[in-house]
Amino acid sequence: MAGRKAKADSHPEVIPAVPKRSPSPAKVTPILEITAEPKLRRSEPATLMSRLGTTKAGQSLSSGVLTPTVSARVMRGGVLRGGSGTRASSETGEWAYTLNLDNLKTQDLFMSTHNEEDLYLASTHIELRGMFLEERTGHILAVARQAAIADLLTTTMAAKPIEIASQGDDVWAVTFIDESQVIGGNTKGTICRWKIEDGQQQGPTMQASGSVLSIVVSQDGRWIVSGDNENKAIVWDAATHKQVREFADHASQVYGVDISSDSTTIASVDASTIQIFSTTSGDRLLPPLPHDNVCGVKFSPGGSRLATISWDGFRIYNTRNGEILFDSGGKGSVSSWQDSLLAWSRDGQTLFVATSGGKIICFNVAESSSSEWSMHETQSQTSVVTNGKFIACSGGSSVLLWDCISNKQIGSIIPHTSEIDCVALSPSGRYLACGLKLQGGKINIHDLGDVLPPEYFYPCFPLIQVSGETLKSWTQDDPTNTEILLSEEITSASNPNHYVLANRALIRARLTHWEPAIEDAKESLRAQPSPIGHIAMAVALLGKGDRVGALCTFDLVFHDCEPRDNRFLLLLKLILVFESGDQEEAITRIEYLATRANNDHDDDATYLYTWVLGAMYAKKENYEPVMPLLERAMNLAQSDKRCLPLKTISLIFGWSFNGLDIVAQQRQSEAVEILLNILRTSVGETLGSRATVVWVSDFSKKCGVTLEHVVDEAFGSAKLDDGLVQYSDVSLLNPPSAASLLIKRSRAQAAKGSWDNALQDANDAVKADFSCPWGYEAKCVALHGAKRYAEAIETFKFMLQVIEQSHDPAVRRLHKNYISPDETVARINSTVIEILKSCPLVVIDVNTGRLCNGSEWRRVFEASSTFADLVLSMTKELDVERIRREVAFFFRYVMLSHVWQGKEPLFQDVECVWDLPDTASNKKLRDFCKETRRLGYNWAWSDTCCIDQNTSTILNQSLTSMYKWYADSAATLVFLTGVAHPSKPGDLTRSVWMTRGWTLQELLAPKVILFYDSEWKPYLGDPGPNHKQSQEIMQELADAIEISLGTIVKFSPDNLGVRAKLRLASTRKVTREEDVAYSLIGIFKSDIRPHYGEGADDALGHLLEEIMARSGEDTVLAWSGQSSSYNSCLPASISIYSQTPHIPPLLEGQEMDICVAELRSNLSQQVALGIYNQISLLPPARFAARRLHLPCIVFSVSKLNIQGLSGSNKKLYRARASGVGYVEFTTADDLLVHRPQRFVFAHPWIGHIRGPNDEVAWGGQSASDTDSDSESHCDGGSDDTPPSPSDAEVDDYTQALRMVARLRQPFSALLLLQQLHGEYKRVAAENEIIISGVGPDITSKSIRAKVLEIL
Repeated sequence: MAGRKAKADSHPEVIPAVPKRSPSPAKVTPILEITAEPKLRRSEPATLMSRLGTTKAGQSLSSGVLTPTVSARVMRGGVLRGGSGTRASSETGEWAYTLNLDNLKTQDLFMSTHNEEDLYLASTHIELRGMFLEERTGHILAVARQAAIADLLTTTMAAKPIEIASQGDDVWAVTFIDESQVIGGNTKGTICRWKIEDGQQQGPTMQASGSVLSIVVSQDGRWIVSGDNENKAIVWDAATHKQVREFADHASQVYGVDISSDSTTIASVDASTIQIFSTTSGDRLLPPLPHDNVCGVKFSPGGSRLATISWDGFRIYNTRNGEILFDSGGKGSVSSWQDSLLAWSRDGQTLFVATSGGKIICFNVAESSSSEWSMHETQSQTSVVTNGKFIACSGGSSVLLWDCISNKQIGSIIPHTSEIDCVALSPSGRYLACGLKLQGGKINIHDLGDVLPPEYFYPCFPLIQVSGETLKSWTQDDPTNTEILLSEEITSASNPNHYVLANRALIRARLTHWEPAIEDAKESLRAQPSPIGHIAMAVALLGKGDRVGALCTFDLVFHDCEPRDNRFLLLLKLILVFESGDQEEAITRIEYLATRANNDHDDDATYLYTWVLGAMYAKKENYEPVMPLLERAMNLAQSDKRCLPLKTISLIFGWSFNGLDIVAQQRQSEAVEILLNILRTSVGETLGSRATVVWVSDFSKKCGVTLEHVVDEAFGSAKLDDGLVQYSDVSLLNPPSAASLLIKRSRAQAAKGSWDNALQDANDAVKADFSCPWGYEAKCVALHGAKRYAEAIETFKFMLQVIEQSHDPAVRRLHKNYISPDETVARINSTVIEILKSCPLVVIDVNTGRLCNGSEWRRVFEASSTFADLVLSMTKELDVERIRREVAFFFRYVMLSHVWQGKEPLFQDVECVWDLPDTASNKKLRDFCKETRRLGYNWAWSDTCCIDQNTSTILNQSLTSMYKWYADSAATLVFLTGVAHPSKPGDLTRSVWMTRGWTLQELLAPKVILFYDSEWKPYLGDPGPNHKQSQEIMQELADAIEISLGTIVKFSPDNLGVRAKLRLASTRKVTREEDVAYSLIGIFKSDIRPHYGEGADDALGHLLEEIMARSGEDTVLAWSGQSSSYNSCLPASISIYSQTPHIPPLLEGQEMDICVAELRSNLSQQVALGIYNQISLLPPARFAARRLHLPCIVFSVSKLNIQGLSGSNKKLYRARASGVGYVEFTTADDLLVHRPQRFVFAHPWIGHIRGPNDEVAWGGQSASDTDSDSESHCDGGSDDTPPSPSDAEVDDYTQALRMVARLRQPFSALLLLQQLHGEYKRVAAENEIIISGVGPDITSKSIRAKVLEIL
């Protein structure tokens, strides 16, 4: 308003001087008339109807000069101050003011009020433009200096709103369910639906958990979603008003909710996160997306993007992966929570953001640019809603309307008596709902038809956006005037909208102005690439004669479109193909599309394609197929059908569809009238002559066929009720196809969900013709819908028998089109068997509390609606993917991870979980089942009662499969005994659960894990659906066990090295000693078979033996301490692996080059290659009968002395070995130094000696086994040092010298003592024995590579 006033002030020349007038006998009197109606409620605003100009404050209006007439409705008690005048009151209570405006100054002209409620009137500013007032025969005639009364600078809405009273306090959220009903939620938590017509409540009241802060209705009208201040988002059934589900995992109040345009996805915001769920299943589709102080959310029309707004600005997210596409960085923030803070344009390319200070940000998504519109002079927070053509913006106590295309204000200001809490537009935009503050729950409904032309309320045309006046001219086929209007829009805009430029390109193409049309299309695409821009360019190129260029250009449309527009764009391209001269090709393709749409029961698409085909045949002057096509289209159309895509086609190509349907309607009416005339004919009259009887019989059959065709068309469209009514007319003719009509009506009843009626018609059809298989088919459909699954399957089987036994060969041939239920069941069963192989052997049914083994689990599935629905929905084609998907979904299970304490309920103890005695362990199991059920799962597993430990085969299979069960589970719930509520950071890593052996795999294996404290509350209060997505919890675990966070989150047995996994297990404790190995079976992908009673040494020995056999891993030998009885080279305890082994530094780069150069001058090629060949020919280490066959470099001990004691029972020895000199070590073993015993030092790290190109790297860690957390060891050289060529890239001599260089490095040696028969045993040292490396005097004799057999 201020902006518009300023413009008028700055351009006084726009108001021309008043021409002199001839004297008139009529007296010219400056007066102001105001009338007030006492019947108006105090809450109604004044309406000032004729504010036509501006007079500066303080300027006098004296007699005889230009003065205004202002008519207004004012409240009782209002007083007009300024000037002089009188007030008269009529018998009806109306007040009339007549004032002389001589010397009246405009700053004095305002309403004074008597209470605060009316103060808004006192601030009303009146602007005036001069008018002649002539008194003629008692009437006052105002002749404006400018004729355009509509050019109001300040107006207010005169129409009286509809008022709806809510049940309680202020309405904070409002929305429309359709054009006739509105929904509101208030501070008392009640949600009601009312009819706009009479304000009557529809259906029962819905009760939310707390004050309703936001509410939305799905576009398909099925769901209502609310958010409240009790941290819940609730989904309601829009038909029954019953609660469907609630999402309670919000950290604070749910300030905003929205639902995607396809009604499948819900988004909610709770001041810190955005959460996205599936509407139907309730499953979380993405992890919570963090956004501090977020208070509003809105899906884009296509659903691919999601906008949010907070006190810190607004963002746009990718709904598929949660990626932030744009962050305003503080721009566009809000100052207070308000409903409806975001709105999208219809094409999803523009986001309207309501901000504080009465402003709207218009954000262009494609260009990441924005402009700011000052909507309200008030500094309060605004709200914004749109129907795609205009936006309604509330601020303070008023609402402004704004054209989305021209970016100009339209209509009138809509004032209210108090501030507006929330606003909503009906789907068409015709009605505006406003929830008012401090008005006792009042909602005002405004009919915007009083202030806007009808063009603003039609649903938006696909692809095209155009302002009202321009659209009117365009649809009236006036291209010249339309071009003028579009040119005015372009000239008046600093940055013309791409839609307007594309529109003018299309109009100029219509006028055959091809070059200007192409330039406009180019400008449109430069402003913003869009489908309509490419289409306009294609139309212009085709008109210019460039057919190939037009078709190629049109293909670019599909790059910049929304997926939902693809089908319509394909139709437009085929029309372009038709226009380009390839008419037969276009018709053929559209006929194919029409057939596909009809088979898919897509009536809207069939209707559209049928109309276009009719128009194409008419343009070809082939009228024979036109009438049937249009009859088909008319039967598909509702009485109020407005096919907007046809309007778009008309605008783009200039095709007219008007009048094509008149003949079709006449044809259908004539057929029905003829039929009704026959029905009115009496039997006596028809029997008057044989000829008449024959004619009537024949004609009745023809009319029966005609009307049956009408019924078919009705049943094939959305007009099911019409078809059902017309069926009764057909039945009067006693048609020969009675069974056929009954079957059709049964199908129509089924389409409506009237299963009982459908079944009755199907049964009647079977009785009418028991040999007709389609009656049984209709019966099967009805029984399926009625959930009488067993009967439906038997009926379908009988139908197949009827087909097989039919006398009609054509019917018998149809048998191949169907799939026997037995075949479907067999496929389902094979899938079940396959999936159950990966499932636990026994699970708990959390609904009944009973244990189920595999057979019982299958029986439950076969009795379920899922099984029957799969069988009955695959009567013609097996959908293997769907079978697998739904079977896998049914058999989802949840695992329990916990610490055994006291007497746990075992397999033999449990008949029903819910009937177990009240003990702490039983309560834990029951609470686990309750939580599993709360999360939406039906099956649970606990290692206490789901393993029959008395059956060794079941026990062994469970132990070896347990890792995979956890890995494949839908979720693993971890119960942290001893962690008090509320839990604190660090409680998890200090818990007993972190010390147990079995819980290591239960932490690493699951993809989804949830931690709970001792009261079954989420750890740290984190309500997320997967704590592996919690940065805080995972970082706590990563810091505790010293592996990367990413390794924990996405653990695989292959992505962590062997030594690292042994280190993780080394600190954990087990109750049964063998579990030290059995608990690691899954982590190491081991195949060892559990055998309780074999002891810890043997169990661990079997595991380590298999690890070496599988991977050639030799770091299991790098330890110090006590030897195992299994083999002396293996440790007696897994705790030894908590030690950090000696890791030789890498010898690479410049350092390696120096060593090789030195060796080359001292070591002959013959000696080097001799050493190289010895080491290269060594086989990998292996176990056989518990004996380790170890490849190594052997250094014989020639002298051994005791140096002294080192601690209790430990002695320090000094040995002299060939090739390496003196070596000291400590051991608790008594070594006989004075007896002839053969000791050797073994260098077993053959992989390290061979170098990085050996199949096994240092420690036998393959690339997949390398510890991702271990630090890399560099040679300390400069980063600029170029790497040496790999061993594979150099000659054998150089490779041999490199191998010798590595032999000269320090290494950890094994001390071995030769036994009687030539075998060896390892001498267990207290610390690793580190040898400084092979001495400089190397010969082929001093290096002995051998395979030693170690006991």
